Amino acid sequence: MLILPTAYCAPVEYFALIAQNQAHKVFVEQMETYPKQTWRNRCTILTSQGLLNLSIPVQKPQGNHTLTHQVEIMNESKWYVNHWKAITSAYNASPFFLYYQDELKLFFSGEHADLLEFNTLLTAHFLKLLNITAALIYTEQYVFSLETADYRSALSPKKAPVFQYFPSYTQVFSTEKPFEQNLSILDLLFNLGPEAGSYLKNIR
Repeated sequence: MLILPTAYCAPVEYFALIAQNQAHKVFVEQMETYPKQTWRNRCTILTSQGLLNLSIPVQKPQGNHTLTHQVEIMNESKWYVNHWKAITSAYNASPFFLYYQDELKLFFSGEHADLLEFNTLLTAHFLKLLNITAALIYTEQYVFSLETADYRSALSPKKAPVFQYFPSYTQVFSTEKPFEQNLSILDLLFNLGPEAGSYLKNIR
């Protein structure tokens, strides 16, 4: 059993955990009290200026007691327009951007108001592109201590990756900048394309 937090364009380690999970069943936590400043509503991409954090603006209807499945996306700011522009600018020159851009752009339309639903649809699509067979199942209640592969808190922008070794690959700005590991899955897909799925299995 593998349990993960929901995530927006999750980092590479997120998908490596799924790819290396033999059960093909992934539980996504929805009953937790929603924490701030995590991968749940943000991702990191590599631009010509360096690392860029993209965050979805959200609102918590129940204040600090809001559960993850209750979090709403604030589409009034049209964040999705800015995010797609940033992604396009960063990866337009990558080998596989043109190959994936049309289907991924559909997610940046502002039609989803539920963060959990949006993340799940996007994550499921990434799994399809990576040829990873896994069912995403929402938790029904919050369990504080689990005797399983529990990464609800371990995956965080504030913490070191759970994996020790990420093989380097050619990134858009490799001639100017050192390799940046564990970025959003977007970076891996746009740079490696169909080989991205195999890459995930070599992380350790």
